Amino acid sequence: MPLVRMTIRSGKSAYYKKALLDGVHNALVRAFKIPEHDRFQILHELDAEHFEAPQAKTENVTMVEITAFKGRSSEAKKELYRSIVENLAENPGIKGDDIMIIVHEPPLENWGIRGGKPASEVQLGFKVDV
Repeated sequence: MPLVRMTIRSGKSAYYKKALLDGVHNALVRAFKIPEHDRFQILHELDAEHFEAPQAKTENVTMVEITAFKGRSSEAKKELYRSIVENLAENPGIKGDDIMIIVHEPPLENWGIRGGKPASEVQLGFKVDV
């Protein structure tokens, strides 16, 4: 049940934004083995004056922040990064150097889910230790 927040510069088409959302979600399904239907994503669009980035970045600069249950292996995270970059390069055409990915992993007891229960006390229905 990762929560994904993406930040891009404003002015992109609906097709472009949908490709971002789909590309990151598909990478999470592949690398973290989350269920296909488990999709919580927020896309923030900012004017360039509110989104500073190094000069080497293009107008396609993209920040992807993923807050996920703690427990994924380093290999799963590497696969996630690789998959996100490959997916977004293919569609909508973002260069890998324009993508920054950050994974936050609060412990399960820091997630209130399914009626306010700590995730550590809930049968999740999928493996976290992949």
